[in-house]
Amino acid sequence: MFSYDARDPYAVRITFGSPHADFEDAVTWLMGRELLRAGLDQLSGDGDVQVGPTAPRSEVLFLHLRTPSDEAHLELSRTALAAFIRGTETVVPFGAEGTAIDLDEELAVILSTGDADPFTP
Repeated sequence: MFSYDARDPYAVRITFGSPHADFEDAVTWLMGRELLRAGLDQLSGDGDVQVGPTAPRSEVLFLHLRTPSDEAHLELSRTALAAFIRGTETVVPFGAEGTAIDLDEELAVILSTGDADPFTP
């Protein structure tokens, strides 16, 4: 499941497994929204996350995720990912991410809770 939160405007979260909190095996990856947008048309990403078309003008994209101990190679619908990215732009347009972040508020949350990721439910 893909999700986007305007409080973290540069990032997209992808959760594998159940999105319900009681499911212990759900895994969430955090990746750049710009990386996913660029991956619609060309190979993008270095290291742990890569995304891109399987062939020129292909409807199928690959998403390659790597950890020190394992890796996954997934296929995505280009049309579905493009629609998701367009949806994020209605929330925070590309280039306006810096105006969507209230640094004072985020710092207050981190300092009051000690939570390094205030966006985690």
